[in-house]
Amino acid sequence: MTSTGYTPVDGDVAQVTDGPVALHVGADGVGVVILNHPERRNGWNPELEQRYFEVLERVDRDPRVRVVVVTGAGTTFCPGVDSGRLEGITNDGLDLTGRRSPVRAWALRKPMIAAVNGACAGMGLVQALLCDVRFAARGARFTTAFARRGLAGEFGITWLLPRLVGAGTAADLLLSSRVFDADEALTLGLVNRVVEPSELATAVRAYAADIAENCSPTSLALLRHQLHTDQQDDLAAAVERSYRAMAVAVTGQDFREGLASFLAKRKAQFPPLADDLDPVAVTGADLPELDVVPQTALKQVSTGHPGSNAH
Repeated sequence: MTSTGYTPVDGDVAQVTDGPVALHVGADGVGVVILNHPERRNGWNPELEQRYFEVLERVDRDPRVRVVVVTGAGTTFCPGVDSGRLEGITNDGLDLTGRRSPVRAWALRKPMIAAVNGACAGMGLVQALLCDVRFAARGARFTTAFARRGLAGEFGITWLLPRLVGAGTAADLLLSSRVFDADEALTLGLVNRVVEPSELATAVRAYAADIAENCSPTSLALLRHQLHTDQQDDLAAAVERSYRAMAVAVTGQDFREGLASFLAKRKAQFPPLADDLDPVAVTGADLPELDVVPQTALKQVSTGHPGSNAH
């Protein structure tokens, strides 16, 4: 995973190699998901989308994977919709039959870290925003793009972006659709860390591996779910749900190991994430955004209005 593509490290095993998304699983508990269509600059299209969601579901259930890194092959992360599809969409309109909610990554129970190795725009930017932490290679360029393409805010970006960078900055980035670089993205709070392109692989992998080695998979799953659901409710509801999560955590194997290792002053040896752990069932907070069916939502749009666009 560098500014010119993914390079496996010792112990990595390729799990998915065919199609536009690849997956490598490391002995360090890190699963690297690669948008792997460099000849199209990793442009987003239905095939890539379907495979991406399939791979995410796979790593969610793989006990070897504790942390997920998402990056792009070649010199880009994802510049948005595959340019080869634009003319067809313009001529034929939208057909989202069979497409799933674009925010499927929201449901993953494992931490997601974006390693933005190059151009990141449109749907690519949305997928980076759906990750929990974002690293970027210095020189990587970002843009929301929509206003300069005659489009509305797509894929929920008008909800995601203000919560990350604030309403005023989100308005600037959306209304101007200007291009900004990784260093400005860091200043704005859109990315967490900027490193030199040659150091991106090492920095992201070290960060992900540290989490995988030292943090409880159960805690990570519950925390990620709480971060996504509690921001949609008031403090009282969040506090009430936190007690439900606490009740499950304190009776679990991870807490016993965490306490025992702390008292013994040794490194914790947490078990893999239990396949049947369902954070929604634990807290009672659902994620209705995952149930959005794009084609159904499209049919609900009045035909009296000029078209929208989603890819």
